[in-house]
Amino acid sequence: MNFSYVISPILCWLVAGFVKFLVNSIKAKQLAFNLIGYGGLPSNHTAIVTGMAALIGFNEGVNNSAFGLAITLAFIVILDASSLRKQIGMHAKIINEITKSQELRERMGHSPIEIIAGVIVGVAVATFEHIIFN
Repeated sequence: MNFSYVISPILCWLVAGFVKFLVNSIKAKQLAFNLIGYGGLPSNHTAIVTGMAALIGFNEGVNNSAFGLAITLAFIVILDASSLRKQIGMHAKIINEITKSQELRERMGHSPIEIIAGVIVGVAVATFEHIIFN
């Protein structure tokens, strides 16, 4: 059995999370444990779904129905990460200003650069897995 399909989302999540931690730590000039979560570069969600789609494409071929399903899921997740969650973050910011509190997390969505970085991480991890497991 090929365990790369089980390992892929976990590995993509770990690599994207590590890169995000490094980027945030460099920006903050300190270890940025408090910036772990939604938003930031790269997009964890994008890395996970594009990593799986790329792995399926590498292993099963792009003419496989599983690849089509994986690409469809990736588009839904990426659209959600770049638009819906960004809108939620904007609403949280306004609510925090009105209530004079910081109870709601404002950093939710992703910019196009963060999405692209997530795609790069996902495809890189899938490429690594394809080479290792095949």
